[in-house]
Parts: sequence; C-alpha cells; structure tokens
Amino acid sequence: MISISIIITLIYLILTGSFAFGFDKIPVFKSKNIEAKTKFSILIPFRNEAENLPDLLNSIASLDYPNHLYEIIFIDDDSDDDSREIITRFLSSIRNDIKITQNIRTSNSPKKDAITTAIKQAKTEWIITTDADCILSKKWLNFFDAFIQKNKSKCIVAPVTYTHENSFLNRFQLLDILSLQGATIGGFGIKKPFLCNGANFAYQKDLFIELNGFSGNNTIASGDDIFFLEKAIKSHPKQVHYLKSEDAIVTTKSQPSWETLKEQRIRWAAKTSAYNNWFGKLTGIIVLLMNALIITLITLSILNIFNIKTLAYILIIKLNIDFLLIYKSATFFNQKNVLKTYILSSILYPFFSVYIAFISIFKSYKWKDRTFKK
Repeated sequence: MISISIIITLIYLILTGSFAFGFDKIPVFKSKNIEAKTKFSILIPFRNEAENLPDLLNSIASLDYPNHLYEIIFIDDDSDDDSREIITRFLSSIRNDIKITQNIRTSNSPKKDAITTAIKQAKTEWIITTDADCILSKKWLNFFDAFIQKNKSKCIVAPVTYTHENSFLNRFQLLDILSLQGATIGGFGIKKPFLCNGANFAYQKDLFIELNGFSGNNTIASGDDIFFLEKAIKSHPKQVHYLKSEDAIVTTKSQPSWETLKEQRIRWAAKTSAYNNWFGKLTGIIVLLMNALIITLITLSILNIFNIKTLAYILIIKLNIDFLLIYKSATFFNQKNVLKTYILSSILYPFFSVYIAFISIFKSYKWKDRTFKK
C-alpha cells in the first residue's frame, strides 16, 4: 500500500506542479490603445434568470466598446418567469441591436441547441458565449479585440471566477474554481489545453461551421464548451489561445446551497466519460485517484492499518502543491482573501469529489427545473 501511495502522490505532484509551471508560461496580456476592429456576436442563453439578469444587463450597459461592432442575442430556453420582459424593458432604452430569440430544440442538450440557434442568426465574424448570471468587465470586448488583432486566433478561452461572499460554501467553491482556472491556464502553458468555461469563450463563426458545431456530442446535456474546445484543438492546435487578462475576467455566482452544488457537479461529471482529449481524461483520473487515496489512507490510519506519519507526509505534499497552484490563480484574480479557508476546504474536498464521482455513475441530475438521465 505504501508503494502505491507513493507512486500516486508523485504522479499527482508532477501533474499539479506542471500546471503551476505552465501558469507562469502564459503572460498577462497587456492591451495597447488601438482602434477597435473586431465584430462580435454575444450569445446569452437564459432560462428563468429574472433574479440574475439585472446585474448582467448593467454590466452590458457599461461595456466600453463601439456599439456598431457588436450585437447581443439572448436565447430564451422556455423561461416561465419575467426574464424576457426584464431584458426587453432594460435594453430597448439603451440600444436597438438587441435580439431575443426562442431556443429551437433538436437534441438532448438545451444549451447546445440555444447556441446553435443563435449562431445561425449571428451577423458577425466572432462568437462570444456567456451566461445570464454573469457580470462582464467594462473592457471585456476591448481586450478580446486587441488579442485577436495581435494573434491569429480561431478560438479563445478566457478567465472566469465567482463573486466573493462571506460564507464557507462560497469560499469552498471559489477555491475549487481557482484550482480549475489554474489547471486551465497551466494546461495552455504546457501546451496541453483541455479545459475552458462557456461563460467566457470565443471562437470564429466560420470555425463553428467548419467543425459542424456540436455534432458528435449533442446527446450529452452539458459540455458545449469542452467538447467544442476539443474539436478546435484537434483541427487548429496553434490557433487556440488563452486570454490571460484581468480586464477579460467574467464573474459569475456560486451555487447557493450544497444541494444545488451537488447537482451542478454531477452535471459536470456526467460528461467526463465522453472526453476525447486523452490528457484531460488522464488528469481527471489522477486527481480522482489522489482524492480517493487520501480518503482510503485516513480510514486505514484510523484503523491503525496505515502509518499515520506517512499519511501526514502525503497530506503535506498534496496541500502544498495544491496551494501553490491556487495561490497563483488567487493572485491573478485578486482573490487571495479566500485562502483563509484553504485548509478546511482541502480536508473536505476529497470526500466531496469522490462522492460526486461515485454517484454521477448511477444518478440522473436536475438542472434548471429539468431532469437529465445519465
């Protein structure tokens, strides 16, 4: 057992250390004052988001980008609250190129259908997707434009984090997303990109058409971002980039309860078996093995079957290498204050993640008042 434990720990150490190394290999993008040229279509699917829409709409109204260079398409995914009215009332007084369209369902994935529906109506060369519970930074489009003008990109992944609230549940999720963002940026840094977030994801419309959109994975309810990223990497590996800039950060809300967090993570886990990126699959397996190892060794140590000193060494190694990666992310996102709950969250996380991985094998999940089967 000791030999297996050492092997898994060393592999995890190398993997996470490589992400920390890769994180610094991606330079922070600095935009110069250049004339805006790129035209964008911002696609925002929504379903019963009346509570969240005002914050998003206020951030849209504050965008510092020429109005004639972007359009906004909201896709109504069968909302039965006041979402549609809120959008119409707020935006009609600001600008005219706002469109609300109805989602046309053709697959098992409402969000993929929504994006596909909107892309068919989009008039510009670049697509950017975000979510209805997000807040956009003032210079968001400016930095995408400057990055596109400087790089020959076809697909761009950009940063996402949660708003900070004064609760342990929020800080637990914040540490998790900072870890995911660290792995996302680090993956690009070591030239093994495998993660992205649809709340801040851009690609050329022609690329979407060229790759036949979400064809091949539209039986899976989630994964509009990851699966399309995999296609883009496979077809144009040198033209898929990460936009590392504070001004390009999109902020979203964490889940309000442990129950909704569980359902969200089951939804995320349900798509992992369909990943085509071998490095992404390998990373998921290594992380799961490490978390399962921690639980197993804690149990064996309580039963006096495993040496508690060896367990302590393994825990120290894991805590330190995880902290290094999360600290880099927290510094970039200016959220270092969340680190005060790092130890407690790190003790809880292996139990939470292994539990999610286990029940996602058997359990359907509920999202946006809909039930999706495994």
